Amino acid sequence: VVTMFGFISAAMSTASQRFFSFDLGKNDNEHLKITFSLTVTIYFIMAILVVVVAETLGLWFVLKKLTVPADRVVAARWIYQFSIISFFFTIMTAPFMADIIAHEDMNIYAYVSIVEVALKLLVAYLIKIYSADKLIFYGLLMAVVTIVNTTIYRTICKRKYKECKYKFYWDKTYAKEMFSFTGWNMFGSAVGIFKNQLVNILLNQYFNPVVNAAKSVSMQVRTAVSSFSQNFSTALRPQIIKSYAAENYDEALELTFRGCKFTYFLMWVFTLPLILEMEPLLSLWLGNPPEYAVIFTKLALLDVLIDSLNFPLMSLAQATGKIKLYQGVVGGILLMNFPVCWIVLSMGADAWTVQLIGIIITMIAMIVRLIIIKMLTKFSIIKFLHQVILPVCCVSFISFTLSFGLYKVLSNTIIMTFIKIIVDLIFVALIVFAVGVTKNERKSLLSFIRSKIHR
Repeated sequence: VVTMFGFISAAMSTASQRFFSFDLGKNDNEHLKITFSLTVTIYFIMAILVVVVAETLGLWFVLKKLTVPADRVVAARWIYQFSIISFFFTIMTAPFMADIIAHEDMNIYAYVSIVEVALKLLVAYLIKIYSADKLIFYGLLMAVVTIVNTTIYRTICKRKYKECKYKFYWDKTYAKEMFSFTGWNMFGSAVGIFKNQLVNILLNQYFNPVVNAAKSVSMQVRTAVSSFSQNFSTALRPQIIKSYAAENYDEALELTFRGCKFTYFLMWVFTLPLILEMEPLLSLWLGNPPEYAVIFTKLALLDVLIDSLNFPLMSLAQATGKIKLYQGVVGGILLMNFPVCWIVLSMGADAWTVQLIGIIITMIAMIVRLIIIKMLTKFSIIKFLHQVILPVCCVSFISFTLSFGLYKVLSNTIIMTFIKIIVDLIFVALIVFAVGVTKNERKSLLSFIRSKIHR
């Protein structure tokens, strides 16, 4: 339930951010006020509807269908109610968080995130010293953290941004447009989750639980690494949308090309040493990694590495507002991952082939994305291949060759593993600087580094 809440909130925040950024790009402050008020109204309606379903059908499922030990039924009821409270406030946080990102005040977003993490750390400490029912106490404290988080975002936005003064407003046509955009955006986010999670059911049916454990390990590593590229794309998204809204289409395309390239480079910096040193690192982390954990994790990192090229492309598609075709077709391709894996496993394929199929599906989806975006905008596939694919391929080949040679020459002790990782990071950074960027990008990077050193 909590995972679903997080997914819904993130998808809704991304959708509302598109409309905020679009109004900011057009310098239409009056319409921005309307957009914000309408967004809050829509999210409130959606939150109430989900709460009603959760307190009726959901509660019936918890009480009648969920297998809970008799002595823990009361705790289960409480934790469920606290989850619903957390959901409501999480949804109502989305418009304020989206407005902060649309204004590109990433320092506020970062500071509030640090406060949230610190509060959760405090929750962990308080649970340790609490003597009564720790599960109920945990649910209560997590709900409080969510409420505090919402309060902080709301207070900052109301003081900093003029549009964050809620006034009831309803426009049927505009609301329909926002509902449609949000719905298709949620569909796109959902199929991305289903692509990876539904395969776990198949693995559970065809193999033993150890294989599921290996898949789980790979997903944890994938999530941790991909967070860097996703956060980078979050910061870039408002600039792409604002440029498109201001009809600076060439600038929007240039930002998209650079975003794709640098998102990949950021991912490659972390992915290359992890792929080469996966076995000793998993052994250090887990002691005795499950069977298939190494191959699963390597393939999962390759999948998310290829997928990282898509994040800025998604932002450009969202900027057009015409995402029905984009999300429908691309989402349909990603959903094919499940039946294809089912067919292949039923034919006796090994467990790791599901990851390989996932990579192929990701590549097909990326090709289709390029074609659809070309239909929606002035996007040039030839220019994308020249400015993005060619540099990332050159950097990947050169850095992998050098790092692989280093991997074969040096020993595999713990100390040497960390030394190789550090050297790999330096290799990648230098090769990106020498081969992966243009002359103007190199000057900008040098200027940025000098300014940081000077400060």
